[in-house]
Amino acid sequence: RERFSSRIDPNVVAVVTGFIGHNTKGRITTLGRGGSDLTATAIGAALKVDEVQVWKDVDGILTADPRLVKTAIPVSQVSYEEASELAYFGAQVLHPIAMQPALKADIPVRVKNSYNPSAPGSVINKVGNPDRMVTAITCKRGVTLMDINSLQMLGAYGFLGAVFADFEKNKVSVDVLASSEVSVSVTLDKKQHEEDIKALVQNLSSFAEVELHHGRAILTLIADVTRSSDVLATVFRVFSVHGIKVEMMSQGASKVNISFIIREDQIDDAILKLHSCFFEDQCDVGLVEGGQIR
Repeated sequence: RERFSSRIDPNVVAVVTGFIGHNTKGRITTLGRGGSDLTATAIGAALKVDEVQVWKDVDGILTADPRLVKTAIPVSQVSYEEASELAYFGAQVLHPIAMQPALKADIPVRVKNSYNPSAPGSVINKVGNPDRMVTAITCKRGVTLMDINSLQMLGAYGFLGAVFADFEKNKVSVDVLASSEVSVSVTLDKKQHEEDIKALVQNLSSFAEVELHHGRAILTLIADVTRSSDVLATVFRVFSVHGIKVEMMSQGASKVNISFIIREDQIDDAILKLHSCFFEDQCDVGLVEGGQIR
């Protein structure tokens, strides 16, 4: 803040280059994906501005990917947590790291459309909109599902400890996880190196049976998890009627996301059907709300 106040005339509009910075050795480098947005939120946080605006090519954060769902609509307000989960599970509007400075400084971030500047956009803040049951639907494609079943009756801590020690050893990260005392299922995205996964499977095979299922996708609902019974009732009615098989499910610790692992060749149909139910009032199986079907 002191550097800016001494360098920038308060009577002019300052134009600051984003996306570049110094590394630990003082050399100029790029900040990577979301670097310009991170520059904006970092400067905004330092200056304690009223609002940071990031300009994109869509009317804010949408209820689904508009390339697939032509009826996707902008979400007027989302929480930082919801926006981070959306970004992690496939939405391309903002990178989760880019929101950290604004989150720490409690500064709203407004997403606007460069091609439609009159649109109000979406505001990201601490509160979001607690009245919504579902905020948005997103997905990750090209996912591999790994099922790991213990060959011994280990205690839960022993089995899980051994499993994740091997994950760390082989530098393989996990997207979504579901576990029991003697089994664990995880998803691996396409960024993982094939040789690392093969080495991991070999290590795990010394104490567990491992199965890999390729061609899967993660469908994630950004939702009010306190109303998960209604959300899940609607989702499984839709999936049952349309023959969409859920191979794994996980409710995030963040309390704003519910994820389903399904075959990738069914992901488009699943998103379209769920979007019709939650956002278009055209649910062919009836939307469950407050325990009632409407």
